[in-house]
Amino acid sequence: MTVSPDFWRGKRVLLTGHTGFKGSWLALWLGDMGAKVSGLSLEPQTSPHLHGLLFGQNAAAGICDIRDRAAVNAAVLQMRPDIVFHLAAQPLVRAGYRDPVGTFETNVQGTAHVLDALRAVESVKAIVVVTTDKVYENPETGTPFVESDPLGGHDPYSASKAAAEIVAASYRSSFFAARGVGLATARAGNVIGGGDWAEDRLVPDAVRAWENGRAIEVRRPGAVRPWQHVLEPLSGYLALAERLYCGKAGASAFNFGPDPANAATVGDLLAMARLAYGHGEIVTGTETGPHEAGYLLLDSTLAMNCLNYRPVWGLGETVERTMRWYRNLAEGQSAAALCRADIADYLRGMALASQRKGAA
Repeated sequence: MTVSPDFWRGKRVLLTGHTGFKGSWLALWLGDMGAKVSGLSLEPQTSPHLHGLLFGQNAAAGICDIRDRAAVNAAVLQMRPDIVFHLAAQPLVRAGYRDPVGTFETNVQGTAHVLDALRAVESVKAIVVVTTDKVYENPETGTPFVESDPLGGHDPYSASKAAAEIVAASYRSSFFAARGVGLATARAGNVIGGGDWAEDRLVPDAVRAWENGRAIEVRRPGAVRPWQHVLEPLSGYLALAERLYCGKAGASAFNFGPDPANAATVGDLLAMARLAYGHGEIVTGTETGPHEAGYLLLDSTLAMNCLNYRPVWGLGETVERTMRWYRNLAEGQSAAALCRADIADYLRGMALASQRKGAA
């Protein structure tokens, strides 16, 4: 798998959720490759926020609530994109418990609003709808999920993302397939990386606590997740969009997860993060709060076979790079420079992996 600047140069790209953590990284990467990126998102939801650090005065562009159908229609018709990445969402499990209706409105109805607006855009050729690894009905057997496994969702966030998968499949079958527009969904693992300050996420919570001399309290240290650096799924989204645009990938669902050998418990990941950060206290609390899955892994064989997707960084390097990003930012380095350095290193890693595969 490669990410080709030549392909992306000059492409009109609509990126919903561009002010979020993953969206900010993707907007920077696309812009540096010469794509003409338009955003559609709420105001940044954290303080600080990566989008503002990366784009400064341009950070206020493209502010729109995807629950507002008229506003989405007007924005999409004005942008007339060639390629769409739909990342805008309410992305947190515990926030979904606090506001289930708002979560369904954003993740299900908002997805329908975006896709329905795109029906009137003749220029669009590829659409990637980003969901989550939590869309599967999870009996917690320890077996990695494949794309054909049943969808489900115990909590409102997971259920809303599973429903968004069904919405996307319906729009693909009913409207886009006949026009030759490739529409696929992307299910990624638990991403970490520099620049995430969301509440109720493990690494941001740890960084906030340790920066302020506090301990981080862990509710479920034994929970297993498919941790990966943010650039891993983003590279998969880019490869998928390129192949959809060129008619070389099946329009379906794709998992983008790490090597299952790199799965780790919450407790193990925090121990690695503390070592990489240099200090910090970890306290195990009681398992209070609503239900959260205890075991979750993805099988990315389909993406490997169809897109030549391969994870580049193992868990150790992922954690080290993430914590170094936060340390370097605190020491005054530029967020944009730090992100660009990680992207450049990641691309070198992709190239080396391709060379090794070719030599084999």
